[in-house]
Amino acid sequence: MISIRVLFFATFRDMAGSKEANLEIPEGTSVAAFKKILGDQFPNLPKNMQAVLIAVNKEFGFDEDIIPDEAEVAVFPPVSGGSGEALPDVFRVTNEVVDLNAILEEITRETTGAACFFTGMVRAVTERGDGHETAYLEYEAYHQMAEEKMRQVAEEMRAKWPSIEGIAIVQRVGRLQPGTPTVMVACTAGHRDTGVFEAARYGIDRLKQIVPVWKKEVGPEGEEWVEGEYLPTQGDV
Repeated sequence: MISIRVLFFATFRDMAGSKEANLEIPEGTSVAAFKKILGDQFPNLPKNMQAVLIAVNKEFGFDEDIIPDEAEVAVFPPVSGGSGEALPDVFRVTNEVVDLNAILEEITRETTGAACFFTGMVRAVTERGDGHETAYLEYEAYHQMAEEKMRQVAEEMRAKWPSIEGIAIVQRVGRLQPGTPTVMVACTAGHRDTGVFEAARYGIDRLKQIVPVWKKEVGPEGEEWVEGEYLPTQGDV
């Protein structure tokens, strides 16, 4: 047996439920045989493994190629490009001020006729519980995972509202004063009745569920991390 490191990308990462895995396979395994092993190990991958692309040590692998010991094997769908035009997306965790006009410019196409923005802000007074004042919020994020989950949220939005053109999901981190925008979800489309309102609402609700961002409230009475209640399921992977 030999040991290999397997990396999953794009939709196959979601299907496998992991970014990478360490596997042991028989010595002399070909790429074609490896695809069969993958299908057995990760049953959520496509049934037709011929649609799966394989790279071995950063070079495309073909069915007859033999996978060497300690290889890095990447598994991914056909790469972006070709006949379809890429849709404009913005996924960002940032310490910088959120410029709504600049974001709008990034997600606007020639066919865009409508845009919907949702922005969350720091409250100076919170009515949760007994109510209290807030001097500032301290936001923290798991950056790389946060941006990957933002991309997942956008994919879900487009699956529900295919007419959506551009999507922007931006989260600010660091110390933020009352009145400061903290998060923004925006989407554009050709017309206002193509789902932009519903998609923006869905986007912020899903961000609050699966994007790893936390906030600490600091005020006259002390400080407290504010935690949510939603526990992700297998369907959120």
